[in-house]
Amino acid sequence: MQKRAGVLIAAGALVAGAVTAAPSAAEPAAAAGQERGATLAWQACATKQYPRLQCATVRAPLDHADPDGARVTLALSRIPHTAKTFQGPLLVNPGGPGASGRSMAGFVAASLPARVAAQYDVIGFDPRGVGASRPALDCKPGYFAPVRPDSVPRDQRDERVNLARAASFARACGERHGSLLAHMGTVDAARDLEVIRRALGAERINYFGYSYGTYLGTVYAKLFPQRVRRMVLDSVVDPRGVWYRLNLAQDVAFDARHKAFMAWVAKHHGTYRLGTDPAKVEARWYAMREALRRKPAGRKVGPAELEDTFLPGGYFNGFWPMLAGAFSAYANDKDAEPLVAAHRTLAASDASDDNSYSVYTAVQCRDARWPRDWGVWHRDNWSVYGKAPFSTWNNAWYNAPCAFWPVPGGEPMAVTNDALPPVLLFQATEDAATPYEGGVAVRRALRGSRLVVERGGGNHAVTLGGNTCLDRHLVRYLEAGALPPAAGTGAAADATCAALPDPLPDDTARAAGTPKAPGSAGRTGGAVLHGLLGHGGHRA
Repeated sequence: MQKRAGVLIAAGALVAGAVTAAPSAAEPAAAAGQERGATLAWQACATKQYPRLQCATVRAPLDHADPDGARVTLALSRIPHTAKTFQGPLLVNPGGPGASGRSMAGFVAASLPARVAAQYDVIGFDPRGVGASRPALDCKPGYFAPVRPDSVPRDQRDERVNLARAASFARACGERHGSLLAHMGTVDAARDLEVIRRALGAERINYFGYSYGTYLGTVYAKLFPQRVRRMVLDSVVDPRGVWYRLNLAQDVAFDARHKAFMAWVAKHHGTYRLGTDPAKVEARWYAMREALRRKPAGRKVGPAELEDTFLPGGYFNGFWPMLAGAFSAYANDKDAEPLVAAHRTLAASDASDDNSYSVYTAVQCRDARWPRDWGVWHRDNWSVYGKAPFSTWNNAWYNAPCAFWPVPGGEPMAVTNDALPPVLLFQATEDAATPYEGGVAVRRALRGSRLVVERGGGNHAVTLGGNTCLDRHLVRYLEAGALPPAAGTGAAADATCAALPDPLPDDTARAAGTPKAPGSAGRTGGAVLHGLLGHGGHRA
């Protein structure tokens, strides 16, 4: 659930050389140089944004059932606590699977009130296979280079072309990383968190996960409930759908968010000149898609790349003004440059995205049993496409390597848990990447947990993005363990917050003297957060 797109706004590249480099293959334990549970050697790796940032590495078993065998290296970051009151480590994860998490430590520490952040060691980490962790996966460099085949097959030949492409990616992963793939599931990553906890010397950890990071957190909590002190889960994965059914549910939800965007464009016809009827605006979008199939914009943006470019708008409405401007320029003025620029900003792929997608497939294909009969995919995706055409087939091909994956999928973990301290959950009702039902299901599965709902909100990842009501609940919990009162029997939410307003077109905001936040894709909390989560990205 995490798209192949460049990060919109990076929180600052970590200083080269601050994290000890590791070999490109898993090492024998004798060469690991670090005993299990040893103290971490933190080094300064400051950035302009986060001058107190520190980095370290820790070794973990490649196969946790063989602790004396080969090792992988996990790259960590930290903003250390400064207050006399120390509440322990707060591990933060941006999701993915496949998203790099080292920059999350600085973002979270800077976004929380200073008095709260000062009480924690805020710990970011690149999960196994990701970013600065070693070995880092890269199955097929340049796999998303434009222009890709149209995602929507017009006939059997088109379908076979995309199918062969997906099969080639799975084959390449097996050839390049075959010894790693059986150890790339969420359970492996959760056991890595326990290695990190021991290396930190902490009896218990605090955990704050977004998106896929919520599933990683619930799996860790199932394995090690006695090691959890506090846990925050924002935009909650429904564990009942891991992962095939959840992706089909996302297709419907993303189509609904795309329609919400079309309605917003129609509302601002005076700016974008695309019509006042949302259905007719949407028809013009699909006409643009067909035109790009015949002639890709700038030799970069065909129909698949167009879907990639507009998908981030389903994660974060702060991208809507940029996307609407590009749509208007192309449809009204035959000017493709803003569309090419939007693709470059929100969806262009580089080596880090190759890594991210490789880990995404490795984790999702290993976590669960995907259909190996392509006829099942064909039937299900055409059925969903009939009611939700926006990204259904694009998403199908994104996940299609799992039909050919060189190692078998496992069984998703049942995360039901009555041994945890209370967990705080956040969920927007119109979230497309992790639909609302996931938050409700996990609230029921984790006894004593509380669910705070952003009513009417359509963005994914909602805390630390500008909604003061949501952040008030987050801060109270992290500062003092305070939770909203439990709702009565039959209620889904324990507390609700109003959603932030949709953005204004940039020209309207300028004319009214209105600050661009929360609608703009500038350096607002929401934009920075979605950049770190990769949205210019895909999936949860």
